[in-house]
Amino acid sequence: MTKELSIVIVGAGMYVCGRGTPGFGTILPAVYEWHRRGWRGALYVAGTRTEGARVLREKVEGLNVLYGATLQPIYLPDSQDDARAFETAINVAPRPACAVIAVPDHLHTSVARQTIGAGFHTLVVKPLAPTSAEIEQLIAAQDAAGVYCAVELHKRLDRSNLMLKDTIRSGRIGDPLYVIVEYSQRRCIPQEQFRRWAANTNVFQYLGIHYVDIINDATGATPARVTATAQKRWLASHGVDTYDAVQALVEWRLPDGGSFSSSILTNWIDPNTTSAMSDQRIKVVGTRGRYEADQKSRGITIVTDDGGIEEPNPDFCAIYQDASGRQSVRGYGIDSVVQFLDDAAQVEAGQASVSALTDRPTFVSQVAPTAVIEAVNASLAADGRWVPVTLARPTLSIAG
Repeated sequence: MTKELSIVIVGAGMYVCGRGTPGFGTILPAVYEWHRRGWRGALYVAGTRTEGARVLREKVEGLNVLYGATLQPIYLPDSQDDARAFETAINVAPRPACAVIAVPDHLHTSVARQTIGAGFHTLVVKPLAPTSAEIEQLIAAQDAAGVYCAVELHKRLDRSNLMLKDTIRSGRIGDPLYVIVEYSQRRCIPQEQFRRWAANTNVFQYLGIHYVDIINDATGATPARVTATAQKRWLASHGVDTYDAVQALVEWRLPDGGSFSSSILTNWIDPNTTSAMSDQRIKVVGTRGRYEADQKSRGITIVTDDGGIEEPNPDFCAIYQDASGRQSVRGYGIDSVVQFLDDAAQVEAGQASVSALTDRPTFVSQVAPTAVIEAVNASLAADGRWVPVTLARPTLSIAG
């Protein structure tokens, strides 16, 4: 299928193009991969600062060489900083058909409501929003506009988690009894990359949401109540007013009336010298067995003078060369964005309906995970007391 539609990316940071890193990020390489598979159209990138335009152009030059492509994104703002540049991108011609939003957590709702209101199929990086009220607003906006909307929850496509889902749903380990998740990242993320807005989020809603979504999707369970504790020491002492670590205990109810608990332990103050950007592990214990996955140590270790010891994840987002010598960026991070673009193109062409895409990480699928975020934040504010999880009941009536 030839894909001819224009795309607007809102945001120009690390996840979009690798700003502040030697890499290319994830979203921009995914667009290049889609281009390699047949996409043609205009690409707009809306940021807030002209410095972002300079970095973006450097990354584009590198990706054009890598892919043998000639893409030339149109960057807004171009001549002076503009905090509302994305509003200009909404009104450009040729009109974008879809938007990919990668802005700080607390801006997701305001930006997404505008792209949806403009009639764009919209992908938002996780978490979709920190409150249930915002989720209801976004789903109502989607319903009114009749567009396709999804959340960039790439860990759903991690083969380790796909196997986890199959193992649970097949009944091989019986009924879940408890889940333990440990997920952390290097301190450079809040201290450097997200320093300007880290105080507007916390590590549980930024990282932990991945595994709340995985548990919810794999088990079909409903969160019932939450208790959470957190520590604020290292980052606060370095001028970043957010938690170093958050630990959340979630009690879940299964469709058959049974229950299990999940302990999700998160931090983002790992030393910058640790062997991988993300350290992630999950264990699920059931009545007939267990599933354990070390999603950091994937069997590869690289040791160099310059880089020290590294344990790369070959499955997330990495550059590979095929037999003909052609290079491309591959992995489940790429697949997550490409899946949305494929879906949006098919909906736009009338070849798929929004109502048929229920197995995707849609806005509606985030009702329960967002309610957990909200309950965790409420528990933290109440010194760790148990907080019941209240689920919103939004409706999505669009069929096209």
